[in-house]
Amino acid sequence: RHALRRVVYMAALTASRSNPVLKAFHQRLIANGKQPKVAIVAVARKIMTILSAMLRHNQPWYPDKA
Repeated sequence: RHALRRVVYMAALTASRSNPVLKAFHQRLIANGKQPKVAIVAVARKIMTILSAMLRHNQPWYPDKA
């Protein structure tokens, strides 16, 4: 679990800078007063939720559904 948490956290760092959907989500959290690290953890959780749904429904990534 620790290794998975670390990998998803690092993915969230990258996604919050480069993925338009997750970047907007991260910026909205920061604008609402969240601490930067809390916002990154929220992005990581969103990534896990998206991955879980993708596996459950056997579908690729659709940014408009994020």
